[in-house]
Amino acid sequence: MDRRLALVTGASSGLGAALARDLAARGYNLALTARSEAAMRQLAAEVSGAHGVSAAVYPADLSAPGSAEALVQELDTRGVTVDILVNNAAFGLTGPFVNHDAARLRAMLQLNMISLSELTLSFGRRMARAGKGHILLVASTAAYQPTPLMAAYGATKGFILSLGEALHVELAPSVTVTVLSPGLMETEFNTVTGFVPPPAAKRFLLPTERVAKVGLDAMFAGRPSVVPGGWNTVGVFANRLMSRHRAAKIYHQITQGH
Repeated sequence: MDRRLALVTGASSGLGAALARDLAARGYNLALTARSEAAMRQLAAEVSGAHGVSAAVYPADLSAPGSAEALVQELDTRGVTVDILVNNAAFGLTGPFVNHDAARLRAMLQLNMISLSELTLSFGRRMARAGKGHILLVASTAAYQPTPLMAAYGATKGFILSLGEALHVELAPSVTVTVLSPGLMETEFNTVTGFVPPPAAKRFLLPTERVAKVGLDAMFAGRPSVVPGGWNTVGVFANRLMSRHRAAKIYHQITQGH
């Protein structure tokens, strides 16, 4: 059986690992990339044993300039054809924008936007030529409003949402592009970024397995975007009923516990 292959970025843990597991359960071979090689090898062995798919590991730090191009070249050298691109790798910075470390800020912008765009360009171009393919871009509910104290991170996610929804139109109907915008999830993201969710928000945490299924179902259905979770959907809709300035002030008040 000639299985199709999905490339998943940020595949070592959290939502990336959940997306990889879900794709493997659907019968797709995997190319996994992230910085943590050991975690990916463990995941590769797990999904191969459980679902009989192949899972290859390609360690890469996509926050480094030129890393996306190097990854594409390595896959080409190995003769890997990507049928599904899942651009999930990202990290966030919290706190006042003027307090950010400049090098960390550049790395976040590189990972969340530039490497994502370069991979989407490379594989999107090939999919368009082949007349088939799927692309899933992972944004966030932060994409739908300004996010004080996560200002640059929210802006990167707004970029992803706008890019993906535009490409959904450009590449239709042969290539589907879908933007998945999760809210709070049960992942290491909050610990890594230093973000402390308001106590009231913790009841809305979604398991990564559920978010992954919602995103992939939407991608295969050809939807332009999807927001998992009823309360997240309500929140995104509510933002449309007020000015962006008002939404930013409310977000600031909530995150400060006011």
